[in-house]
Amino acid sequence: MMTDSAPSTVRTIGVVGGGQLARMMIPAAIELGLDIAVLAGSDTESAAQVAHRVEIGSHEDADAVAAFAASVDAVTFDHEHVPQDILRALEADGIAVRPGADALIHAQDKLVMRERLTELGHPCPQWWRITSRADLERALEEAGGRIVVKTARGGYDGHGVAVISSADEVADWLERGDDLLAEQLVPFTRELSAQVARRPGGQVAAYPVVESEQKDGVCFRVAAPAPGLSAERDAEIRGLAERIAEDLGVVGMLAVELFELADGTVLVNELAMRPHNTGHWSMDGCVTSQFEQHLRAVADLPLGSTEPLRPAAVMVNLLGGTREDLVEGGRIAVEQDPSATIHLYGKGVRPGRKVGHVNLTGEDMDEVTARGIRAAATIVDADD
Repeated sequence: MMTDSAPSTVRTIGVVGGGQLARMMIPAAIELGLDIAVLAGSDTESAAQVAHRVEIGSHEDADAVAAFAASVDAVTFDHEHVPQDILRALEADGIAVRPGADALIHAQDKLVMRERLTELGHPCPQWWRITSRADLERALEEAGGRIVVKTARGGYDGHGVAVISSADEVADWLERGDDLLAEQLVPFTRELSAQVARRPGGQVAAYPVVESEQKDGVCFRVAAPAPGLSAERDAEIRGLAERIAEDLGVVGMLAVELFELADGTVLVNELAMRPHNTGHWSMDGCVTSQFEQHLRAVADLPLGSTEPLRPAAVMVNLLGGTREDLVEGGRIAVEQDPSATIHLYGKGVRPGRKVGHVNLTGEDMDEVTARGIRAAATIVDADD
């Protein structure tokens, strides 16, 4: 493993985006003695509510991003939506952009990601570039009549993804004229996620592989480590994530979302180059949280231990329900189970919206999972 020995000169980190990921970087930055500045779209965004230094501006406004970046030592991201031309202009001005434009494009554009991972020999589903209705009809035929279609850019939490059996089902997407990604409908047994941090000089640190459960296209539950995954398979999958991070030149956290097949092999689903929902368990279940690790990597500090604190850790997302007052729901939940650790995002409640998460750790995965689901239901639903 490579190590980085030169002293870091990064003291102030600018986070583009004011969502919950930026919000959860702030406590880690305080503990590391780093200053955090946030570029948020409004002062009501999750991180803007709690950051001591907030600039208001759009991530698509080149002047606003450039002025913000000039006031910090390194720039990182709450999301992947900053346009490439803005990122490259920052780099041309000598700004430390982490991850850089060449890496981040693989998380911004699913077609670029598929092409590069395939070229590198990393395991992917069968896929097709769709430039016309004829392309899609041909892919449907080759795939056996059903296929997954994704917008190449901008999709998240089930948005921009459709399982179709006819080109008519995504006719509006085709009419926009943008190339689409079509993939085989993978017969997976479960979804896994492998997270790895990488410093500028190449030092890497991989977390235990976790299992994730989706509900209506949104991550609902994460179990760490993935139940039933052998130590050998865990090591192999961690190694895959490390190689992808190295191949793409990632700096910071990388989440590799995976499909596990019946024979135990995996296929890469998607990539995220920032802290990720499937890593929230690490805040209370690991020696070094993903948020601290991301900042360590961005600041070019030695990476921390990824050792779990207990045999089982579970994260359950709080998806908006019938309770408006989440603080009151949290009070009730911790009265029932004082071991539950609650993280609220300062967001208004609406059905299905991620408004926080709850973490629990213990000795038995089934028992910890049941407690986590019960605590989450208590927080978001007034009738529980």
